[in-house]
Amino acid sequence: MTRVLLTGATGFVGQVLCDVLTQAGYSVRAAMRGEQAPPAAAADGVKVGDIGSSTDWSAALAGVDYIIHAAARAHVLHDDAAAAKLYFETNEHGTRRLAQAAARAGIRRFVYVSSIKVNGEETRAAPYTAADPPRPQDTYGESKWRAEQALQQVADRTAMQAVIVRPPLVYGPRVRANFLRLLSWVERGWPLPLAAVSNRRSLVSVWNLCDLLVRSLEHPRAVSRTWMVSDGEDVSTPELIRRIGRAMGRRTTLIPVPVALLRLGAGLVGYRAEFGRLCGSLAVDISSTRDELGWSPPLALDAGLARTTAWYLQRGSMA
Repeated sequence: MTRVLLTGATGFVGQVLCDVLTQAGYSVRAAMRGEQAPPAAAADGVKVGDIGSSTDWSAALAGVDYIIHAAARAHVLHDDAAAAKLYFETNEHGTRRLAQAAARAGIRRFVYVSSIKVNGEETRAAPYTAADPPRPQDTYGESKWRAEQALQQVADRTAMQAVIVRPPLVYGPRVRANFLRLLSWVERGWPLPLAAVSNRRSLVSVWNLCDLLVRSLEHPRAVSRTWMVSDGEDVSTPELIRRIGRAMGRRTTLIPVPVALLRLGAGLVGYRAEFGRLCGSLAVDISSTRDELGWSPPLALDAGLARTTAWYLQRGSMA
């Protein structure tokens, strides 16, 4: 049976990906940071410790055919020098170390889960494509871009094949940060001053992302390319809120407050970046992914939201 080493196996994406890989007929080895148990679907787990420039991958790579590198350092609240050092150590140097070890071990293909933040933070005239010049705006995005380059450099010098996938906001069970906050606002029925927002956002459910990652493992045209992924339907923030409300069976109240006033208020209280993520546009073009990999999102946006809100409401009832 073909064996896949999965980093980040106990994380938000990794837990679902482990199930999807197993259902697709792969044997999954989970790379573990600590002594925690691997996901139930994994065939085995190997402790590797913190991922960085000195991680020993020898035991984890033994007998492995493919790698999906989903582990990353993210969600550091303060983008200062200390946070930047952590981003680059894990995301850039850790990815390079793993890629070098994988190439020496004879791994056939290395699939890297990057981020749309490599492209930038906001789209204006057109959605982002993989052909656009990278313009990361923060240290996290920069660290992911450097990781992509490090992986491709190793692949260019060896027989190992590299595939890069850049997702936008990923949602699903165990989602955190801004999307979890949005679920909470809708569930509580709070009036939200966002009716005047007219933006365009791409999202991807964890199930659609995992489906593409599995497709990327063996598709012959995936090699040495960067691929965009989304649910295939872009929505404004007010529309997303309404759809979440419908999925939850909750009434949503949206109040039309001028966007300029919202921006001013967010800046005054130190939430300028959060305003951009909530009210700005960030869309991706997946036409190349559809055409060249023969891939379409298997789950519609509304179906993904229904699954996610069901998890959220059940989580609340069990708290």
